[in-house]
Amino acid sequence: MKLDILVIAAHPDDAELACSGTIAAHIAQGYKVGILDLTKGEMGTRGTPEIRLEESAVAAKILGLASRENLGLKDIYFKDDEVHQLEIIRIIRKYQPEIVLANAVTDRHPDHGKGASLASHACFMSGLRRIETNMKGVVQEAWRPKFIYHYIQNNYIKPDFVVDITPYWETKIESIKAFKSQFFDPSNKEPESFISSEWFLEFIEARAKEFGHSIMVKYGEGFTVERMIGVNDLFSLK
Repeated sequence: MKLDILVIAAHPDDAELACSGTIAAHIAQGYKVGILDLTKGEMGTRGTPEIRLEESAVAAKILGLASRENLGLKDIYFKDDEVHQLEIIRIIRKYQPEIVLANAVTDRHPDHGKGASLASHACFMSGLRRIETNMKGVVQEAWRPKFIYHYIQNNYIKPDFVVDITPYWETKIESIKAFKSQFFDPSNKEPESFISSEWFLEFIEARAKEFGHSIMVKYGEGFTVERMIGVNDLFSLK
């Protein structure tokens, strides 16, 4: 299955927290979107890898994803090296996305910056025909996405562009809350984590309102680019 957009995320729920409104907006327009989670989030304070996978499946249905895979890399320990790059190259060549959305280039959690770098390098390397990969014994063709954009996560980064997600805000929140083990739940007796406090979801809304305000809409999601964006028509800018 060819995807229009592949979202690469270090942990299950990274995509939901940072860019699920953008995902929902593009699916509503008929684009095929998938998520590749690099790890099962097994180092998280709450829940288990098995629970995270179940929650990921629920979130995928809420968003209407065309696909969702988990590479099962080691949470916190994965590296931006040849072994891990080849794993992602296989997925990029499998789905041949036009656009890749990847982790924030720098953030509170070190996996986010590593995930950004790993995704970026894999996207470029996937277009090199002399890097050979195969899937189920079939040699894969080289493929390089046209664009890679980085969503913004916990730490504030000034976005290069903002997507209006106002019509899809409720879908975003529903997809985030699919990860019940991770976020605020007064009945959960596990230790409190950085993201499980009630105010964390208030922060997510505040960030979306801040980005939305910058383009004069209610809710937005911000992205940074690796290279300059060009346009053919000034009237297509908002």
